[in-house]
Amino acid sequence: MRVLIVNTSERVGGAAVAANRLMDALNNNGVKAKMLVMHKETDSITVVGLKSRLRQQLHFLWERWCIYCHLHFHRERLFEIDIANSGFDITKLPEFKEADIIHLSWINQGFLSLKSISRIIKSGKPVVWTMHDVWPATGICHYALNCTAYTDVCHNCRLLPGNGSAHDLSTRIFNRKRKLYNNSGIHFVGCSKWIADQARKSALLAGMNVTNIPNPIDTHVYYQKDKQQSRLHATLPADKRIILFVSQRVTMTRKGIGYFIDALNKLVAQYPEMKDNTMVAVMGSHADEILPQLALPAIPLGYVGSERQIVDIYNAADVYVLPSLDDNLPNTIMEAMACGVPSVAFRVGGIPEMVEHERNGYLAKPRDAADLANGIHWVLDEADGEQLSKQCLQKVNANYSQRSVAMKYIEVYNQASAFKHYKI
Repeated sequence: MRVLIVNTSERVGGAAVAANRLMDALNNNGVKAKMLVMHKETDSITVVGLKSRLRQQLHFLWERWCIYCHLHFHRERLFEIDIANSGFDITKLPEFKEADIIHLSWINQGFLSLKSISRIIKSGKPVVWTMHDVWPATGICHYALNCTAYTDVCHNCRLLPGNGSAHDLSTRIFNRKRKLYNNSGIHFVGCSKWIADQARKSALLAGMNVTNIPNPIDTHVYYQKDKQQSRLHATLPADKRIILFVSQRVTMTRKGIGYFIDALNKLVAQYPEMKDNTMVAVMGSHADEILPQLALPAIPLGYVGSERQIVDIYNAADVYVLPSLDDNLPNTIMEAMACGVPSVAFRVGGIPEMVEHERNGYLAKPRDAADLANGIHWVLDEADGEQLSKQCLQKVNANYSQRSVAMKYIEVYNQASAFKHYKI
């Protein structure tokens, strides 16, 4: 079986990380898998990139310009919307022709248009689509939050000026997707039960195959190491307790940095001694921008490209905090757990499928900085740290190993192939 995984980026973003890990898991379990990306960044022989940089820029810029116009020339929500009106035709590529299964991942921002996806469907090849967010099941948004319009038809979109209208851009893209999916046979996979449940509510996916398979992680790469050695390698203090915060862009509102800052303020106000024995490590771009707002001493690690260094940073931490306001199945929580580090997070999205309250971490009430502070304190000062680490490792080995995830995807590939054969 030959599988072509299609993702916009090779390395940037959680979907890219998950797609790479899935490719490795499949190749390690008897499937010949390759990745097709718009932006190739390494010399990996299993990853193929598009060659025309100019066309990449044109597709990206045209879509952004169209969205910018619909936003009445305001930039605030420019990257919260995708309309897939411009993209590449990949059906003529040799990698596409030799594949038995086309596996779509995150394909936005100028890589695939709805027309491109239509051509893939018309090629007759079975299509599996992993949902890293709900964009495939909505009109234009990646996270529905409290909106339920997509269960009928998207309209009055909160992302558009004046909350849109009864027949706005979200409605038009929603209807184009409805036409695209009709009789397509696409098999959708949610990375979490939460995202799969949201997708099943969508009028777009009514009667379609939707299942849930978590992302895999290579426990030969992410594993528990000696904490002091890890701190030495990561150049982090050996004599402090370390709270870790990680985000691709630290200032991203959806990742909850405001609640993290507020929680630290509350902790220091209640336990002033933390200023002497505890510090914060912040990994991700724009880390410098938030340091003045943190109540504890902090080290900005910035963007870290080396996986070995990332593993050392996780292992150096005593607790990982991810106060996302909405999230699917965060790779970062999985990475921390694989290194034996407990997480504190809000009880939102797919996170409760990973973090078991006061067993391998702490689930705080959504958007409650005080409870987030309680969770950090509980992990650092009240819980049995050794037992927490043990439960983290057991959770990863039981649910996210390469083999268990690969076997589940192979079953979906066989179902998709059987559906296409039956239709023909």
